[in-house]
Amino acid sequence: MKKYSIYIGVLIVGLVLGYFIFGGISSDKTIESTEMAEMPDGHDHGTENGETQMWTCSMHPQIMLPEPGDCPICGMDLIPAEEGSGGLTTDQFKMTKNAMALANVQTTTIGGGTIENNSLVLSGKIAENEELNAVQVSHFGGRIEKLYINFTGEQVNRGELLATIYSPELVSAQQELLTAASLKESQPALYKAVRNKLKYWKLSESQINSIENSGKIKENFPVYATVSGTVTMKMAEEGDYVKQGQPIYEIANLSSVWAMFDAYENQIADLEEGQEISITTNAYPGKEFNAKITFIDPVLNTASRTVMIRAVLPNKKGLFKPGMFVQGKVMGVSEDGNETITVPKSAVLWTGERSVVYIRAQGEEPVFELREVKLGRSRGDQYEILGGLQNGDEIVTQGTFTVDAAAQLKGKKSMMSPEGGTPGGSMPGMNMGGDAKGQLDDKEMIKKGQVSTEKFLEGKAYDFRKETPKAFRQQLDDVIEAYLALKEGLVLADANATKKYSSELMESLKKLDGNLLKGDAKTFWDEKKDFLMQHAKLCQEAPSIDGKRENFIYLSQPLIKIVESFGPGDETLYVDYCPMANNNKGAFWLSQTEEIRNPFMKEAMRSCGEVKQVIDSNN
Repeated sequence: MKKYSIYIGVLIVGLVLGYFIFGGISSDKTIESTEMAEMPDGHDHGTENGETQMWTCSMHPQIMLPEPGDCPICGMDLIPAEEGSGGLTTDQFKMTKNAMALANVQTTTIGGGTIENNSLVLSGKIAENEELNAVQVSHFGGRIEKLYINFTGEQVNRGELLATIYSPELVSAQQELLTAASLKESQPALYKAVRNKLKYWKLSESQINSIENSGKIKENFPVYATVSGTVTMKMAEEGDYVKQGQPIYEIANLSSVWAMFDAYENQIADLEEGQEISITTNAYPGKEFNAKITFIDPVLNTASRTVMIRAVLPNKKGLFKPGMFVQGKVMGVSEDGNETITVPKSAVLWTGERSVVYIRAQGEEPVFELREVKLGRSRGDQYEILGGLQNGDEIVTQGTFTVDAAAQLKGKKSMMSPEGGTPGGSMPGMNMGGDAKGQLDDKEMIKKGQVSTEKFLEGKAYDFRKETPKAFRQQLDDVIEAYLALKEGLVLADANATKKYSSELMESLKKLDGNLLKGDAKTFWDEKKDFLMQHAKLCQEAPSIDGKRENFIYLSQPLIKIVESFGPGDETLYVDYCPMANNNKGAFWLSQTEEIRNPFMKEAMRSCGEVKQVIDSNN
């Protein structure tokens, strides 16, 4: 019995020891196995520091969910969000390779080189040759009995009958001539003086001799064209009384025209009178017209920061029409022979005061960082870089706006937020100053008129209609007309139309003279001008429809406030809104009809949106 007791005791001790040695391990393994089984795909989705793995959408990085699934916006599969800083600096951020591929983000390694083709490209318009313009006047006072040219655009030749005028002064002068003619033998000086008086009124020798020989007084006298050309303005009507020297027609000789170009400050040094310029126009694709620069305006336009460049084009065949858009390429501009860093224009984002690009950091991971650069000369589709980049830097050359949007969502430095800001704050491009985090409080945002989508229509509406000068009103009408044409081009996704009308919008904005305004109206315009001009320029330069649409979002907000304050001219305009545009952040635009024609959506979604506000005409 004693021996069996010892065996039983040893067995119990062995069981206890076995439990502590093997049981704990088994339990741990069981727990671990259970936890692994509960994780999707059998992977551990916790992070090293114990934080829960978050999931995001490659196309909508603002989406952050604690578990995988479908994007609630587009339905794409969610992907793991980046974990921690991963060794990134505070200014760097990472994009997924999938997001880069979907957004077609492309990068290029820059190196030294020369400006492509050593040329300078300028945009401009055809204008009348003012040296050949003339005003047809009445050389004597009287009543217009008959006009023989009744509409503008009609061609007239020198010596052609334009009008007949009844002139009491000429009737008296004819009577003096007949009297003096009977006394010419005895008073030749008087006779000569009377004939000279009629010559001063542009009567010819044959007309004077006809009156003298017939002995009859003519009541209605003809007015003949003194020049050949095209009537550009009719300045009188039948039955009007005109004074001596009063204009009747404006006549433009379009046998030669002016090609007028705008050159920016940093391009002036490359231009001089006598340089060859090759001119092209959309009206005659594939054709080039050669001319020379004949004049460079000595005064800088302070509103657009440009100078006017002029070239003379022969126009015997009438190919060029005043108002036609043209492009001029100046070849053989001066170079210093030094190696130059150049980048495509698509790589540069311009904010009015700063020019920025995005650099990709070295390594396999797509890590980006904002870099401010100093621009030099512009040549075609390239910019010269004077500072901020060096040979070997890899920069974003396509999809720059997408990368900038990702930077803003992550609260990093971006085009309009040089200090960075909280992700999910104001709309991209809407940061116009504010607190230390780069965000505007609601009061300041409403004051400037650049506000978050949800609060946009809450902004105070100023009314400057009564004090707006007529000249400014007309210039604003041209801006609205170009804007609406651009909007329609975006609706149809017409690349040629959007290119044309984004250029027309930029040109009309340059001519909008805020110095015509005074007081609060001038202050209000100055607050809106820079942001509006900035995105109009970016819209003009954007090579793709999507790029133009993105900047159309941002130029629409200040323009809506401007139209609301100064009035839409002679027609009622509508403020439309689509909540699905701008990556579901919403977007506003102006329309001239109540029908919704969405400039941001594809054809199937063209009617998406609603009228949020009606801006009545000035009438």
